[in-house]
Amino acid sequence: MNHIDEYYNPDDVLTLVEAALYLRCHPKTLRQQAVKKLIPGKRVGYLWRFSKRRLAEWMREEAA
Repeated sequence: MNHIDEYYNPDDVLTLVEAALYLRCHPKTLRQQAVKKLIPGKRVGYLWRFSKRRLAEWMREEAA
């Protein structure tokens, strides 16, 4: 096992659809909000990826 494997958990990275299901919103809405940088996400080529941990932190901050 190399040092990257120690920190990488593929379950922490969500696709657009997975993140939308997690947030219980429509994928189109999530993509629009991510483009506006209102929700944390990263574009990788044509695809969007979201960190489950960062989304949870964002939800806690928004609820406060």
